[in-house]
Amino acid sequence: MKSDFFYKYPKRLLNKGTGFLSDYSYSLNPYTGCAFGCSYCYVRQMPVSLFRKEEWGSWVDIKKNAADLLHKELKRAKKQGKVTIFMSSSTDPYQPIEYKERVTRSLLEVMVENKPDFLFVQTRSPLVRRDIDLFLLLKDRVRISMTIETDREDMRKHFTPDAPPISARLKTLRLLSDAGVPTQATIAPVLPSSEEFPEKLRLVDRVCVDDYFMGDGSGGKRTGKLGIFSVYKELGLEEWYDPSAYRIVYDRLKKVFSNDQIYLSKQGFSP
Repeated sequence: MKSDFFYKYPKRLLNKGTGFLSDYSYSLNPYTGCAFGCSYCYVRQMPVSLFRKEEWGSWVDIKKNAADLLHKELKRAKKQGKVTIFMSSSTDPYQPIEYKERVTRSLLEVMVENKPDFLFVQTRSPLVRRDIDLFLLLKDRVRISMTIETDREDMRKHFTPDAPPISARLKTLRLLSDAGVPTQATIAPVLPSSEEFPEKLRLVDRVCVDDYFMGDGSGGKRTGKLGIFSVYKELGLEEWYDPSAYRIVYDRLKKVFSNDQIYLSKQGFSP
């Protein structure tokens, strides 16, 4: 899908952590909108998408002067107490436009200069490897969480055709981990996968499992409105669209990872 890009000048960047992200002081989104346009994205049912009245994935707002704004907000926030940041809650900080605009990198440079207590980076893009140098400067104050919903490329193409290939994400996780950057493989949402999936994730020592029912912020209602079940039905995989389906992957993971390496839903995203 081709996306249209717009430059915006936000008045604020740090938003109070609430709901699913209540364990964080703030959420931080370098962009509004996301070119990956994943079919199951819960943001499709949130005001930021509904009020736009354009298809999710077809537009992206680029936040100008973001670094200068964050510099001021972060300084002010640290005076008020502990600062933990989730980046990002409603966009991918490393979507394709980041290659050119480098908004996310500029924000990381600010955080290296004035370190938050903790930064959680959620992405599905191999571009995240570009910023290894900055992550290393943040040391144990950062964790990179790479979304890998499945090891089956055919499933990825059905649900997220504009997202990066699974193999590229796995390679990126390896590069991050080998460099000494704290990492996590995040199976969110759980998509149909093979029995060998857990073996392919051995390159990390921490895995999080989440699904539509635990993780879309509404007990699965937002996802239900998107009609995602019809995709499962079309593929003859209805059993994978169920509140208990995550157990299929969870139980497979337990054969490869210890209990203290497997996190479930909100627990895996917490600082």
